[in-house]
Amino acid sequence: MTLLRPGQNLLDWLQTTGLSVLMTVLGAMILARLVSWGGNKVTDQIDSNYQLGDALVRSEATKHRHSVAQVITWVVITFIYVIATLKVLDQLNLPIGSLVAPATVLGAALGFGAQRVVQDILAGFFIITERQYGFGDTVRLAITGSSDDAEGVIEDVTLRVTRMRNSDGEVITVPNGQIVKATNLSKDWARAVIDVPVPATADLTRVNEVLRQVGVDAMADRGLKKLLLDEPTVMGVESLEVDQVNVRMVARTLPGKQFQVGRALRVRVAAALRRQGITVSPDLHTARTEEASE
Repeated sequence: MTLLRPGQNLLDWLQTTGLSVLMTVLGAMILARLVSWGGNKVTDQIDSNYQLGDALVRSEATKHRHSVAQVITWVVITFIYVIATLKVLDQLNLPIGSLVAPATVLGAALGFGAQRVVQDILAGFFIITERQYGFGDTVRLAITGSSDDAEGVIEDVTLRVTRMRNSDGEVITVPNGQIVKATNLSKDWARAVIDVPVPATADLTRVNEVLRQVGVDAMADRGLKKLLLDEPTVMGVESLEVDQVNVRMVARTLPGKQFQVGRALRVRVAAALRRQGITVSPDLHTARTEEASE
C-alpha cells in the first residue's frame, strides 16, 4: 500500500500529507512538554506551600496530592501520544481496521511478556489510591526475590515504579508489582525507641530518675522540642541478661524525625549516666523505630 495518491509526486505529498504529519508530531511533542511543565509547576507549588507552612513535616494530604499530580501528568502525556499516533495513521491513509487482526496477534504475544508491567501498574494504582505512601515519606520496602529491604525517602511514585533515595544518597527504583510489604516510617507520627543497657548491679530507681530528667531536658531544648510531640517517657525494664539490664525509653516524634531524635537522646542518655557514675554498655542504640497512624 502506497502512501502517495495516484498522480501525486513526493513534493506535493510533503507539502500536504507530510506537513500535516509533521505538524501533528510537533504539536503532540509541544503539548506533552506543556503538560509536563504544568505538572512540574503544580508539584513545585505543593512543595512551596509545604515549605512555607511547616518546615519539619509534610502533611499526608500534601504527599498524596504530590503523588496524584505526578501520576495524572504521566497519564495525560501517554494519552496525547496515543491520540497523535492514531491521527498520524489516519493522515497516512493507513486503515486502522486492517491493523486489528495483526494487532490482536501481536497483543497476545506481548501480553505474556507484559504481565509484569500490568501487575506493576495495578499495584501502583492501589498504592496511590490507598495512600500507602507518597512523596517525602520515609519507607521500608520488602521486595520479591531480595533478602534485603529497600529503605529511603520517596522521591517519585508513578503507576509503574517507586523511586527512593537511601541514606547513602543512592537512588533505588522498585517496580510496584515487586513490593511485598511497605512499612511507612513517617505517617502521621513516629516513635523513637531506645534500649539503654546498664550493669545488673546498677540502682534501677536511680537510672529511671536520670532517664526521666533526660526526657525533661530534651523537651526544654528548643531544637529537640520542635521534633517531639510530647515528653520522652521511661517504659521501665525491657529485658534482663546475666550482666546487664535493658531499660527502655520512648519518644513520640514528628514523621521521619525518629532517627534524628533517637541519636540526640542517645548522646544525652550516655552523658547523663556517665555523670552519675553509671557505666553504659557500648550496645546503647536505638533498638527500632515505629510508625503509627492516628
